[in-house]
Amino acid sequence: MEPLQNQNPSSSTTSKASSYQPLRSSQSSRGINSDSTSAAPSFGSGSGVPAPRDDKQDMALCVESVRQSFDPWSAQYYYYSNEANEGQAPCKGCTKIFKARAAAAAASSATVVAQQTPHARGIGAAADSSPTMTQNRTGSLDDECPDEAPDMMQELRHDGSVLALAVSDRYIFAGTSKGEIVIWSLGTYQHVKTIQAHKRSVLNLLLSDDGKYLFSSACEPILGVWCPKTFIRLYEIYSTYDVGDVFSIAWSPQHQTLYLGTQTQDIQWISLNDPTRQVPRDSPKHPDIRQHRFFDSRAVGGTSTPRRMEEHYALIPKAETVLEIDSSAIQRYAHYGWVFCMLIAKGPTVLADPDEEILISGGGDGTIKLWRLTDDEPEYGEGDGVVGNIEEMMVLGHDDSESVMSLAIDGSFLYAGKLRGIIELWDLDTKQKLRVIKAHDGNVNTLNMSFGLLWSGGTGGSIAKHSTVHYGRGKNGLLQNVSQKYQCLNRWKAHEGKILSSAVTVHATEQLFITGANDNTVRVWHVNGMPTHNEEGREVQEDMMITSLREFVSYKTISSRPEFTEDCRKGATFLASLFKRLGAQVDVLSTGSLHNPIVLARFSGKLEPANERKRILFYGHYDVVPAEIKADKWLSDPFKMEGRNGYLYGRGVSDNKGPIMAALYAVSDLLQAKQLDSDIIFVIEGEEESGSRGFQETIRKNKDLIGHVDYVLLANSYWLDDDVPCLTYGLRGVLHATICIDSKRPDLHSGVDGSNMLSEPLTDLTLLLSKLKDNKNHVKIPGFYDGILPMTDEEEQRYDEIASILLRRNPSSGPLDVLKRSLMARWREPNLTIHRYNVSGPDGSLISSHATANVSIRLVPGQEVEQVIESMTQFLYDEFAKFDSENTLTVRIDNKAEPWLGVPGNYIFRTLEEAIVQAWGLNGEAADEDDSSRVALPANATSDETKPKTRKPLYIREGGSIPPIRFLEKEFNAPAAHLPCGQASDAAHLDNERLRMLNLVKSREIFRTVFRKL
Repeated sequence: MEPLQNQNPSSSTTSKASSYQPLRSSQSSRGINSDSTSAAPSFGSGSGVPAPRDDKQDMALCVESVRQSFDPWSAQYYYYSNEANEGQAPCKGCTKIFKARAAAAAASSATVVAQQTPHARGIGAAADSSPTMTQNRTGSLDDECPDEAPDMMQELRHDGSVLALAVSDRYIFAGTSKGEIVIWSLGTYQHVKTIQAHKRSVLNLLLSDDGKYLFSSACEPILGVWCPKTFIRLYEIYSTYDVGDVFSIAWSPQHQTLYLGTQTQDIQWISLNDPTRQVPRDSPKHPDIRQHRFFDSRAVGGTSTPRRMEEHYALIPKAETVLEIDSSAIQRYAHYGWVFCMLIAKGPTVLADPDEEILISGGGDGTIKLWRLTDDEPEYGEGDGVVGNIEEMMVLGHDDSESVMSLAIDGSFLYAGKLRGIIELWDLDTKQKLRVIKAHDGNVNTLNMSFGLLWSGGTGGSIAKHSTVHYGRGKNGLLQNVSQKYQCLNRWKAHEGKILSSAVTVHATEQLFITGANDNTVRVWHVNGMPTHNEEGREVQEDMMITSLREFVSYKTISSRPEFTEDCRKGATFLASLFKRLGAQVDVLSTGSLHNPIVLARFSGKLEPANERKRILFYGHYDVVPAEIKADKWLSDPFKMEGRNGYLYGRGVSDNKGPIMAALYAVSDLLQAKQLDSDIIFVIEGEEESGSRGFQETIRKNKDLIGHVDYVLLANSYWLDDDVPCLTYGLRGVLHATICIDSKRPDLHSGVDGSNMLSEPLTDLTLLLSKLKDNKNHVKIPGFYDGILPMTDEEEQRYDEIASILLRRNPSSGPLDVLKRSLMARWREPNLTIHRYNVSGPDGSLISSHATANVSIRLVPGQEVEQVIESMTQFLYDEFAKFDSENTLTVRIDNKAEPWLGVPGNYIFRTLEEAIVQAWGLNGEAADEDDSSRVALPANATSDETKPKTRKPLYIREGGSIPPIRFLEKEFNAPAAHLPCGQASDAAHLDNERLRMLNLVKSREIFRTVFRKL
């Protein structure tokens, strides 16, 4: 049944079937028609009392005291507001009954009874009559529980509520209120795929232990079975009964059988290995074809409401096989309420064999039942050769208590999440309720037992972490040290909406707790070594690259502002200490008292003798540009790294702290694997964003300490777009100059002193600057264009290819020849820019005594910086002399950087290209098993047209400048190469700077390959 979509995360509406809140079950619910062919939904109070649409508000107020909040996802909204009964109010008699029941329930809930009156029934009588050993139920939360939140590694956003979660060793799967399964890669958090899996909200996702199947159920009677690696829909399963919503599913590996708990209070099952259950897609019993006795019923006059058809229905993929559940494979009224939760446990009680799988279910009637799974056929029904049956073996609780919303198992201990924040602990050996824990203010919709701890999520948006009775290993096999008392170790606000789903996993030694809520987010929490109350600290085992980058970003290493000098020094100290911890020999090189130091770190390879090792110098910078926090343009603190939708956000995360961490941990990987043969030298400066002040002098001074260098490598730029990996082989140089005109007079008033006999500085400056270039932007400095390298056929072919790719991705950037010409003008042609004017004196009608302008010239390979400086300076003085002005001219060179042009065919570029092809799967064989890492590139033409075309990264040039690259190449007589790590949308130097996790991981992999091969 289609639930109402919650558009407001802060509202009281819960987007989750497991947050349905039925009223207390009563004996009268057993009198419901048990005809197996009945299509009408159960209206017994144990299955949720439908409320009249007109009295929704009154009903909500009544039930609020019973169930904390009224949930409009319940059946009544469907029965009385959908197409079956649109616009029709229920009869007065029904309205009166519903109000009376709600009022009675509210009155009965005024007094909270600590111990419910036992209600023996059948086999479960012993469990009901057993006393509760420990009663620890309180009316409010334990205020002593610490509220420290763990690090949130990623926030993954969707446009619908997240009702279900599953996680494999490669992917996070989220079931949403739009009937979709959204898939993200685990580790990089890259969005992989969105599948329209169901017509209505996905209520459950279950991954089989062997990772072979992903099961999904929804607010409809059809289930899906998917391949969690290829995302192919393997099976479509449906019941011949009108079961309504399928709230819970469980999978038995031993029996290869899927069990489903339904809105009609039944448990049904089907074996995937039973060939007799295969039916054609157009079977007349299929829910999309057969007549529904309720929704397809005819009104007076013989008319019926047409079934709703929406566009997204056609997007649901066809299953390879359709299975129909046998009509006899059913346990009718397994609970006297909706079957909210189920799980399979192996030998959870002494009544079962140690390796025997037992089905455990929790219902809206407040009971928990254990079911023995057999291969016998049911004793009733019309089925022929039905595979399997279930037999009730134990009942816990009472059928008039609060609904069981979630379950978790730990050996023979069973945890049950209930309404109003209650978690019950049951001993399945003694059938005793050992403890009642008040964990949350809202309903406990999720429970997980992992890492030796109990994790719970409530509809109030909080997560709680409790110690358990055991020392030992959790499901994932990691040893935990927790106290033996049941106590709340942590509770934190995890979502602004209601938490509806959760999952736990271990990925690359990281312990992760994943939550989903109706605020349309999935959040990934790193819980290694999470601070706990009265708990000994545990060794943190996470990917230290992310941890190190997070701390690195926290330092406000802004080199352009003196007030951040101390932060810059602290950042350099942190980096030096990190290098030392990872095995480097470290020196911090002073660049003078006014400039930030250079961190020099040397990692030694294992190849002997040492003089045969190759030596690779990696250049980077730890300084960043300012981030204006007060402007409210950043979505998060720029100096507190935050993960969202597969990206890491923070100032410097892309430029250049992230690439530095990728290179550093690539070396660490090789050291641990004993595969580092070459010496790796890191030269990380702190003044790059301020013109690399003091860099060249310090490097020359310490050249003997650095030693000889065979290759220079840096990673300080971005791809051409967001999709195609690139290699940069050319950069323009830059020359920044300040041109000043000064008068021998002070500032004068233009009315009192102004005349044509005066030489005004600003006028002289304007006339002088006009001589630098013409109206076609042609620079008029003599000899300016001399020496520029001509374009080769190979280079022009690259421009054709790049322009074609950009045009295909963004047709509005064309036409092709204009786009190509624009790229060449920006990358391989020089340009002169006048940036700003400044004058002396206050604003007003003044003749300023001083006028100055800032000018930059972008240079290209073939132009020598010193020669351009000399020509420009001489040209300005010669032109100024023609003015016959009484003012004086000064030309000051502020900073300079030579242009750089690499050789794409040399060994370092070939090695980088091979590493990129391998890491990004350009050859069809991605080094990472995550298919989301693959990118689609057009074939690059080779020099020999008879050979097949290969798939390579794009070789690009850039219009910007990096001062040290050409200097290092010339100083050490070593070829340089440039690996862009980020994407075009990284917004470096802008608000909300980011770096995609996938790019960071792939960059580490590429560096690892390059450092190993060079």
